[in-house]
Amino acid sequence: MDLAVLKGLEDQLGRVQMARDFAEDYSELWGQRERRLVDSLQSGDRTAALDAVISLKVSSAMVGGLRLARLAAVLEDAVREGDLHYEALAMVSIHGPATIAELEHRYLRKGGSSGSVASCGNHVERPEITGSASR
Repeated sequence: MDLAVLKGLEDQLGRVQMARDFAEDYSELWGQRERRLVDSLQSGDRTAALDAVISLKVSSAMVGGLRLARLAAVLEDAVREGDLHYEALAMVSIHGPATIAELEHRYLRKGGSSGSVASCGNHVERPEITGSASR
């Protein structure tokens, strides 16, 4: 989580509350975003998968979830190449909830970016990867 990104969003919008609202919406929509991505990949709908992964990539970057945005970019490249079973999906499914947890802990609970703006990774234990997300 890079809180400097959220501080920049606050500055751009001119209101901390607008940035917080965006971050809250991002957090609340995570489950829907992940489900849409998984469903589109499982059904083989390349267009829907691209739409879902690009939405995830852009919105993650906007809230400072840079690791998740990078993983979404890797998955986007795989989908563009026709690989709808790419293993990056498993990593997205791991880092998505970790990004949400960190966003809520480091930004939303503290009332904005008034705290430290240092970057850090997602500090959570990684669950075992199972399922059809591997090649």
